[in-house]
Amino acid sequence: MDQKDTEMNEKGITSSTSGVVVQVREKKGPLRAAIPYMPFPVAVICLFLNTFVPGLGTFVSAFTVLCGARTDLPNRHMCCVFWLNIAAAFIQILTAVVMVGWIMSIFWGMDMVIMAISKGYRDQGIPQQL
Repeated sequence: MDQKDTEMNEKGITSSTSGVVVQVREKKGPLRAAIPYMPFPVAVICLFLNTFVPGLGTFVSAFTVLCGARTDLPNRHMCCVFWLNIAAAFIQILTAVVMVGWIMSIFWGMDMVIMAISKGYRDQGIPQQL
């Protein structure tokens, strides 16, 4: 073991040769967890809408929940998740005047696309036909 590995082990960090697997889970708040897993093309459209009209893509994504899109809130009723998405869109629209809502809206759209790529419909076993 060389100097670098010894320093890493002293700090509580294991070296790559020890075979330790670290799993990281992101803790999301209720608004972030309410973002639905959509098909990739729909997520890209929502990102596009959120980029040019803050909150519009989030508003559209709320209706995908009513159409059966899943979220990270499995214990909540569909209507509750729908209203959480409407609330997020409303917050984005209201705070767009001071640029906060616009930035939040763009990040929301990017999260939709990332979720569509990473988990999306592939993990749900739902065919990707529209």
